[in-house]
Amino acid sequence: METLLNTALIESTAEKIDALALAAAAAAETWANCPRTTRARLLDGLAAAIEAERETLVAIADTETHLGTARLNGELDRTAFQLRMFATLLKEGRPFRALDEPAVPGAPPAGHPHMTLVRVPIGPVAMFAASNFPFAFSVLGGDTASALAAGCPVIVKAHPGHPQLSQRIFELACSVIAAQQLPAGVLGMVQGASVDVGVSLVTHPAICAVAFTGSFKGGTALQAHAQARPRPIPFYGELGSVNPIVVLPAALDSQAEALAQTLAGSIALGCGQFCTSPGIVILPDHKMGAAFIAQLGAALSQADLHDMLTPGIRRLYDAGVERLNKLEQVHPLVGPARVADGGPPTAYLGVVDGQTFLRSPALHEEVFGPACLVVKVSSMEETIQILQAIGGSLTATIWGAGDSTPDNVRLVNAAMGIAGRVLFAGVPTGVAVTAAQQHGGPWPASTQPFTTSVGHAALDRFLRPVALQDAPAWLAASAAGTENHQD
Repeated sequence: METLLNTALIESTAEKIDALALAAAAAAETWANCPRTTRARLLDGLAAAIEAERETLVAIADTETHLGTARLNGELDRTAFQLRMFATLLKEGRPFRALDEPAVPGAPPAGHPHMTLVRVPIGPVAMFAASNFPFAFSVLGGDTASALAAGCPVIVKAHPGHPQLSQRIFELACSVIAAQQLPAGVLGMVQGASVDVGVSLVTHPAICAVAFTGSFKGGTALQAHAQARPRPIPFYGELGSVNPIVVLPAALDSQAEALAQTLAGSIALGCGQFCTSPGIVILPDHKMGAAFIAQLGAALSQADLHDMLTPGIRRLYDAGVERLNKLEQVHPLVGPARVADGGPPTAYLGVVDGQTFLRSPALHEEVFGPACLVVKVSSMEETIQILQAIGGSLTATIWGAGDSTPDNVRLVNAAMGIAGRVLFAGVPTGVAVTAAQQHGGPWPASTQPFTTSVGHAALDRFLRPVALQDAPAWLAASAAGTENHQD
């Protein structure tokens, strides 16, 4: 492992990117039309490969990311689970079931020809790995797994925050692909921290879609390149989120201290480097609310933080906290963070009133790291206005809405209007990998709010619907599943 960690990785050249994209394009038809069981076997094999190398992989990941072996082992488990989940879906054939409508005699609109709706793989996908999940949103993470399951070759843009781990996992994946005698172009990877690497990949004519998890600035820049192509392509970007939590009086009445401890743990989890980390807490401006704020501050000040993922992320965190701390209307209860010195950051908790928050767009922006802003409100109307001012978010959490009151109904509707996932218990950190999951929300949380990057439906992003009208018998039978060429 020492040799690997000391090996300097060379940034991928334009020539290498071109070669990988062409190889993916060459493999696309074969991979799209192979039996579903072939794709499932690859996903199962990839899961087994990373599990077999668990000790080595977790050690490399911990050296590069500082996330700790307990967290990283759990994340490796999740990654293997995701791979096997999509393998199971393939074996069951669920993503590829056709909608078949026999012909109805007569004139339209009642009458119509024989129609069969199928879904076909979109083609090679460029996948940008995330900094904060070196397994689950990286080389063999959910985007790669779902695209491969859909029948699309993948080219991974490795994250510069964990290059050695990415290289090792890619080598393992290549070994599995070779052992199963699959085209090498099914999976490729490029490395490099420069903007040119990502732009070259997104703009290559062979790339048919992009999956991205990262910063708002980087994501919107790449999306612009994807849309400026002669033939624009889908850009599935997760760009950041403040994940508001609304604390109602009913919650404070019964469990304020426990909720404060839970919330502090969520803010500090992974040093605040979760896309679902709570960034804004909204609660009533009264005595119980003041007590909760004090409890939250005491708990957060005791948080055990570790080094952030990269020096660049640390610098942005310090700058974000400094920006908040310079605003006279924001009262710092915990922090501010000290100047970066190579060690862990300091958590930050600021307090502001609702009207100041509404007047200050700078307060609505995400600070990626263990920072949170408490907003004190005087009414339900003000609470809803704050949610609407925040705009799109991956999650919104409401504590204490157990009763069906008119105010609670309005609040829930407002939360559903701005978030992809609305919680009524617990904290948003932690995203279940299930059929009912929605990990994506209105802009700016994601670029495609009708899609998810976690759960069964993540696969849908890489399948394009095609209607077959009066198809010949051999094709209609195949599409309907009676003689499915995919099995």
